Amino acid sequence: MKTVATWQPYEEHGELTMRSNLPDTVFAFPKQRKEPLTDAQHVRNAVARFDQVIDVSDEDRALAFANVEKAAKYYNVNLSETNWHQLGVHPQQNREEAAAKAVKTKREHGILEQEAAKGAATRRRKRA
Repeated sequence: MKTVATWQPYEEHGELTMRSNLPDTVFAFPKQRKEPLTDAQHVRNAVARFDQVIDVSDEDRALAFANVEKAAKYYNVNLSETNWHQLGVHPQQNREEAAAKAVKTKREHGILEQEAAKGAATRRRKRA
């Protein structure tokens, strides 16, 4: 049985739309409100990050892929994948361990402090 997409285009002109203002029909994963499909770039990002969405069922993934397909067609994004299985399920199962290892490495090389200082400087500029 083919999954029917729930995605519908949504455009709010004149001002940026916050994620909380978007209807569920704009998301690849509508129940979880994950991966908004508001333009071609977001569609490409959803494809790239499809396997990073965790705690979803196979049915949710099938619906998400149907939504991605529909949005890709609307925004003229070419998809080489024909089903969600080609995008993967959970190749990043050890994501927390990998993130902890990355922080440790950055701390050892002094990069973490540099990035924190850059972030603080950016926040100060935005406030000014």
